[in-house]
Amino acid sequence: MRVLILGADGYLGWPTAMHFSNKGDDVVAVDNFSKRFWELELGIETLEPVPTLHRRIARWRQVTDRVIELRVGDLTNHRFVYKLLEEIRPDAIVHYAEQPSAPYSMHSRTNAVNTQVNNIVGTLNLLFAIRSYCPNTHLVKLGTMGEYGTPNIDIEEGYITINHNGRSDVLPFPKQPGSFYHLSKVHDTHNIAFVCNIWKLAATDLNQGVVYGIETADTARDPELRTAFHYDSVFGTVLNRFLVQAVCGIPLTVYGEGGQTRGFLNINDTLRCVELAVRNPAKAGEFRVLNQFTEQFSVLDLATRVQAAGARGGMKVEIARVANPRVEKEHHYYNAKHSKLPELGLVPNLLTDEVLDRMLATVRGHAHRINRDIVQPSIAWAQKHP
Repeated sequence: MRVLILGADGYLGWPTAMHFSNKGDDVVAVDNFSKRFWELELGIETLEPVPTLHRRIARWRQVTDRVIELRVGDLTNHRFVYKLLEEIRPDAIVHYAEQPSAPYSMHSRTNAVNTQVNNIVGTLNLLFAIRSYCPNTHLVKLGTMGEYGTPNIDIEEGYITINHNGRSDVLPFPKQPGSFYHLSKVHDTHNIAFVCNIWKLAATDLNQGVVYGIETADTARDPELRTAFHYDSVFGTVLNRFLVQAVCGIPLTVYGEGGQTRGFLNINDTLRCVELAVRNPAKAGEFRVLNQFTEQFSVLDLATRVQAAGARGGMKVEIARVANPRVEKEHHYYNAKHSKLPELGLVPNLLTDEVLDRMLATVRGHAHRINRDIVQPSIAWAQKHP
């Protein structure tokens, strides 16, 4: 297949590009490197330096003798997007090319606006280009479980059957986004569903949980093929932050009571889910929603498990409850359905003690590179924004 990977310089984008290339697909990688700019803007560093996409693509060819084509451009520039799709006409598009951080979007008015313009306008440009040049292309869009929020009912996969006043209908599951980032994803969802209906495009929305892990079969081939490990309070996820805090001797920062529960999955499962979606495309006119996660954990669950991993490694790890910088429910019902991807063939890699111990060992091996100044929470949802 001819597969277009948008946001290919990112944490998930680069492993995805290698994954499809290794399967023998014709891969075109696209990025404008804006994420690297945002990191520089905020003084954020990854655990290990990440080579440029140009360098990683060149190294991939040396290691595997497989070619990944690179295109540099911005999806908010419709002329670039139109030209790209007119030339490539892919069988499938995997769309990661969005600002991915809730804290970043809540940092300031500028960041909120940049997040929504980048994410929503870029996706709209992509939809119009698909209609014009490759209407049979299957779009696989990375969504987020955060679109649903934490309702006091089971979370279905995209749609829910409503019985009201003696009548019944299948409707999109209600959205309760928790940040300007999550709002941008909700807008994407509505825009993509709309064009699938009126233009008969085919799209799959992968509502993904929180991803952990940095090693895949392909990143392990060579040090220059690595992907990013973010542990900061802006782009870093909770498990990464806890592991780094444990290594640094900093108490694990559990927000409030720590009852916030979310879906999680291993990075290798992300790759498998995306591949399953690409190989089993939605039909023309179908907007398919798949909930992409394998396990559910609360923040306190994760902190306790990292504390135990530290103890197995001879480390004393403390847990500290801190004021929650977010506006969210700290205790809530959470039961999200996720049956469609297993039905397509997903066999999950679970967060075992062995996986945690290996991640902790990786962090310990790079302890000298940790910047302690960027680990602690720094962005409050309710602060006054400049």
